Amino acid sequence: MASVTYDNVVKNFGDVSVIKNLNFSVEDKEFLVLVGPSGCGKTTALRMLAGLEEISSGGIKIGDRTVNDVAPKDRDIAMVFQSYALYPHMSVYDNMAFGLKLRKTPKDEIKKRVNEAAEILDITHLLDRKPRQLSGGQRQRVAVGRAIVREPKVFLFDEPLSNLDAKLRVQMRAEISKLHQRLQTTFIYVTHDQTEAMTMATRIAVMNKGILQQLDTPQVLYDRPANLFVAGFIGSPSMNFFPGKLSVSGGKVSVDMDTFKVQVPDALAAPYKNMDGKRVTFGIRPENIHDPDFAPVNIHGEKVSAKVDVTELMGNETFLYLVNGKNTFIARVDPRSQKRVGNEMQVIFDMDKFHIFDLETEEAIR
Repeated sequence: MASVTYDNVVKNFGDVSVIKNLNFSVEDKEFLVLVGPSGCGKTTALRMLAGLEEISSGGIKIGDRTVNDVAPKDRDIAMVFQSYALYPHMSVYDNMAFGLKLRKTPKDEIKKRVNEAAEILDITHLLDRKPRQLSGGQRQRVAVGRAIVREPKVFLFDEPLSNLDAKLRVQMRAEISKLHQRLQTTFIYVTHDQTEAMTMATRIAVMNKGILQQLDTPQVLYDRPANLFVAGFIGSPSMNFFPGKLSVSGGKVSVDMDTFKVQVPDALAAPYKNMDGKRVTFGIRPENIHDPDFAPVNIHGEKVSAKVDVTELMGNETFLYLVNGKNTFIARVDPRSQKRVGNEMQVIFDMDKFHIFDLETEEAIR
């Protein structure tokens, strides 16, 4: 098993800088997810680790060995692609065994490894079939099985679930998580889907425009995003943002959004007491905005007037799309809420769970 280290890694394509001074470490046996929007550089970072892209400057280590100039086949990694990349003319068994045959692994050892991997992935009954006879989920399992038989130090996954339907993605997420627990190997997983990242990762690295924005556990990213980008990217629906101004009066701190004003609880007000008049971005997640008929008890609630513009009844919850002056925002409320389109209402902001960001730097102010 092995750790992975990116040390001031830069990747340029001509004059275009795709990765800018990437620095982070992946611990041995960790499940790290690289997440971000399309074009943020996450797949390029993975491909440099795999040896499929050259590094412009900096270094990448697997364990204690710098692998910048090591051939991909000698890096002791295995990669699972979005496209499965199975040989159509070969059986499932031969697809899984192919890499081992190239390495001249003894036949008995090949058979042992393939059968063990097939059992782990529940595809033993598929070993004689061709890829065209398999469903998308089964093909993905074969691609994962081909990686498992290599017994690598590091597994790399490049958006492996994006070709699957929604139900199958949920199932495969759970299977890959169980696989990590069973194999106890380092996993590095690239996705643009923050739900995949939140549900699978030990830690998440959030990237944007080739720059690492924040690296931490899923819960810390959710509760304490470092900046406006991370706050908006992590969470579904996204965090609501309002342009506002801090106001300090009589020792009390509030945030004035012109059309409404909310007070910061005294216990959380200390970082803002010397910032009277400072322009900020106020953030609050949809799940922390409540229908007053079903608001939790013992929260520091602030009432905000709004008009219901759209409702989405999801069964286990209801999304209310709300309007207050020029501000539009989403509340994720109890499914028993009776509020409908056109209703005027007062929602409750849970001020124990707000976020404030510097308007210019977009960094969180805590």
